[in-house]
Amino acid sequence: MAARQKSMSSSLMGTLAASCLLVMALWVQREAAVPIVSHCSLDRANFQQPYITNRTFALAQEASLADNNTDVRLIGTKLFQGVNQMTERCYMLKQVLNFILEEMLLPQSNRFKPYMQEVVPFLARLNKKLGQCHIECDNQNIQRNVQNLKDTVKKLGESGEIKVIGELNLLFMALKNECTRPGQSSEMDN
Repeated sequence: MAARQKSMSSSLMGTLAASCLLVMALWVQREAAVPIVSHCSLDRANFQQPYITNRTFALAQEASLADNNTDVRLIGTKLFQGVNQMTERCYMLKQVLNFILEEMLLPQSNRFKPYMQEVVPFLARLNKKLGQCHIECDNQNIQRNVQNLKDTVKKLGESGEIKVIGELNLLFMALKNECTRPGQSSEMDN
């Protein structure tokens, strides 16, 4: 009887060990399939400041009055084509925000006063908070979409620069919708 209990105990231990190994293997496999994402979120409070929200929308409205090209939309559904995950969308918007700041807003900082002087530092802070946002997955759609936006802006010339500024309200809303989670603040904002 003792030998039988010892045999059953060994069998149970073997089954338990095999189950643990199986669970660990499945966990590792699942982790390997999930893209690694870090810091791709912003605190919702960044977008709940009425003053800067109003200034951003006023800047966009003023610039859109000078925008003669109504056939082209830069920040819209076409930008997000093929990019379905929220964190991937936020990463893409980080790339767009970086381009807009460096290539469009900083060189144009003397235009559209006083709004530009207030909105650019706000967007620069958001850009800095997203600085650690990275993804490790196939991001061909992201890179292609960002490159298409850059090419369109450059092809439009000065009109493209005005259009970018005129769509800052759309960028603001896209960042709010794609980079924040309701009721959750990001680690970087604490």
